[in-house]
Amino acid sequence: MPPRAAHPGTANPPGAGPRTDPATEPHPPGQRRTGSGEPSGAASDTAPGGPMGAPPGDPLDGIAGWAPATTPAGRFRLVPVRLDHDLPLLTRWMNEPAVAAFWELDGPPGVTAAHLRAQLDGDGRSVPCLGVLDGTPMSYFEIYRADLDPLAAHYPARPHDTGVHLLIGGGTDRGRGLGTTLLRAVADLVLDHRPRCTRVLAEPDLRNTPSVAAFLGAGFRFDAEVDLPDKRAALMIRERALSHLL
Repeated sequence: MPPRAAHPGTANPPGAGPRTDPATEPHPPGQRRTGSGEPSGAASDTAPGGPMGAPPGDPLDGIAGWAPATTPAGRFRLVPVRLDHDLPLLTRWMNEPAVAAFWELDGPPGVTAAHLRAQLDGDGRSVPCLGVLDGTPMSYFEIYRADLDPLAAHYPARPHDTGVHLLIGGGTDRGRGLGTTLLRAVADLVLDHRPRCTRVLAEPDLRNTPSVAAFLGAGFRFDAEVDLPDKRAALMIRERALSHLL
């Protein structure tokens, strides 16, 4: 996998998952993207007065305060990563072969810590989160502003486009359809709590048919093939206008 580019506004944040399991497909934000700067009009995206009680200037509208979702698998919540508390768990997940093959963050805790710190020390446009199901952390998400990311150079970005990357931590949780369930829940959470966001995006490897199928099952549609620095991706989009039909 080629070297990864720095995420705008961060030291060197996250991007892709395995080609055999949709649960570990997406690349962490910013590590496999190219380009620099922000799309025109981006300045207003972090203007004071975030919606629904979010801190002023928060690019992602206060993920820490988002309500949990009820899913067929249980009660699910996104909880922003606390580096001092969550590093051992995330390091263990990153060292599992199915995850390491695509995230390339295997090794000692310092490797995972640097990856997380680049986001945590940034401006909030990429937020690493644990996915907690019925009180148990079992997945890792990165929610990021696609319109403020170099990814925006590869597709017609709209203000407040929100990107999602996912890995499911434990091997016993993979291959059970949880990827589709959680992707649907997270897309719903984004659209429910980010009123200015009209769509949620993802870019799994085009060759990863199971991953593309998981996004389709979660209400995303295939929009286009996109050439990214390390892969040919399937641009998947979940539109707000369609969410009431899901």
